[in-house]
Amino acid sequence: MDGFDAVARTALLTAALRAQETARPDRLYADPYAVKLAAELGPDLFGTVDTVSGEKRAEPAPERPLPNTTDYNAIRTRFLDDFLLTAVADSGPTQIVIGAAGMDTRAYRLPWPTQVEIFEVDRPQVLAFKDAVLGDEALPAGVTRRTVGADLLVPGWTDALVAAGYDPTRASVWLLEGLLYYLPERQARELLATVAASTAPGSRVACDMVNAQALRSPVMRPLLAVFEAWGSPWLFGSDTPELLFAEYGIDAVAVQPGEPGADYGGRWRDPVPPRDLVPDVERVFCVHGRRV
Repeated sequence: MDGFDAVARTALLTAALRAQETARPDRLYADPYAVKLAAELGPDLFGTVDTVSGEKRAEPAPERPLPNTTDYNAIRTRFLDDFLLTAVADSGPTQIVIGAAGMDTRAYRLPWPTQVEIFEVDRPQVLAFKDAVLGDEALPAGVTRRTVGADLLVPGWTDALVAAGYDPTRASVWLLEGLLYYLPERQARELLATVAASTAPGSRVACDMVNAQALRSPVMRPLLAVFEAWGSPWLFGSDTPELLFAEYGIDAVAVQPGEPGADYGGRWRDPVPPRDLVPDVERVFCVHGRRV
């Protein structure tokens, strides 16, 4: 894909995962646009990941299975869908910023309870590809979608966001999905600091994260090797997302898939060791918080 770097190509993997989920009779959500957005590359990426972490995965080590990527993506998507809809229902007309938006179609597919203004931030080539695929697809009534062609790792991208109509003095909702673990720690922290500086008190922020053990665990090695071979290695994790976000003025809660609020009828089939009782195991988190 012209103009897509290694990390940007993972957006096509996410689209392929969402297409697979949409085809399931027990799906946690529906994304009718995902098949087209996955293009030709997405299914190939999905096939590789599914071989090491999906239904086709080899028998796991007795002590710990490799987490199922398909289930994790389904839970993450549904969790963040619910987060956004709840935030909008609580706040009324809302401005939403989706960082590294990739092939995200929430502007089109979610049943927004009131008016929303959605800012999708990503590299111009990625947004242009998505717009070309979606063509003249109509947005739901009350939804305004604004694309912001900018690189989140290049200083000054918030100027482009404000130029597109974002008002940093108003409370907002931010989504950083499938992003932080691809960044070196310094850049991840710089991004969180920029988000904090660009949000009014009461704004809400959500993302997904892994812990530090996930980056070095033998259990995770087959999956991490795939992403490293693609040129998009996982680089950053935190064992205490709540403390990390608190450094940037965000009062946050981290939930593991399979815990209350992120279970969805037992869809997460892998163990969920309690954080306060079982140290040194790999974990994934859905994190959400409020700017104080």
